[in-house]
Amino acid sequence: MSNLIKNKEEIRAIREGGKILNAILKAVGKEIKPGVNTADLEALACKMADEAGARPAFKNYSMGGGIFFPDMLCISINDEVVHGVATPGRILNSGDIVDIDLGMEWPTDDATRQKLSLPKNPHSLLGGFYTDMSATFPVGKVSVEAKRLLQITRECLEKGIRAIKPGLKIGTLGRVIQEHAENHGYGVVRDLVGHGVGYLAHEDPAVFNYSIADRDPENITLEAGMVLAVEPMINTGTWKIKIDQGNKFTIKTLDGGLSAHFEHTVVVTENGCEILTLE
Repeated sequence: MSNLIKNKEEIRAIREGGKILNAILKAVGKEIKPGVNTADLEALACKMADEAGARPAFKNYSMGGGIFFPDMLCISINDEVVHGVATPGRILNSGDIVDIDLGMEWPTDDATRQKLSLPKNPHSLLGGFYTDMSATFPVGKVSVEAKRLLQITRECLEKGIRAIKPGLKIGTLGRVIQEHAENHGYGVVRDLVGHGVGYLAHEDPAVFNYSIADRDPENITLEAGMVLAVEPMINTGTWKIKIDQGNKFTIKTLDGGLSAHFEHTVVVTENGCEILTLE
């Protein structure tokens, strides 16, 4: 497990980057309203990241098959679960729900590292550390169903985070999230999970949003110093998903129902966990 454990100085760097990422997401969220072009949200996020000395983690990220994700922001609308595009721009309409998912590498220059006495990440060419977060926003006046989905999905994340502590099995974390969602009649996406983060945008372990078998080799025991991206993806209908046949990477609900997604980067501490993507 040692390769999954971050030391105190590395966690400090991730925490400082998380503050910046949180500020970017909040600024983007304030701009979400009917008539807004998603390309404008992308431009705002890229400008803020550049000013902070950060590199967007998802822009030009390989999706496999020679396909690369085009944007800093994953903007997923209504039945899009994740990996929705920001550009070319799409117009947000009243009644939509929109997931803004973003990752970032920071700091990417030696001067900032020296000024703040931060370590260099040996696993990245630019030497920064990675954070990841998301939130789903209502656009204008949304349905009661949409409001309830957002509330329950946010609660799934909160309950999962509160459960995290050293000694907890990753499958138990998943069960906490799954039970809350299914108790309210929602589907928990199975084919997509959270992940480790920090040295890379995506690293071990897989962070499940549903229960797995006790003897599953991926059912690891959490240890202090592990940095995780916890991200429940919850659907109003079936948990099953499909790939958009247009761009070959946007993920949608199989039945066309709504999907919501909330995420924080957290570190397992000696007594519980700390959210690292807060202001």
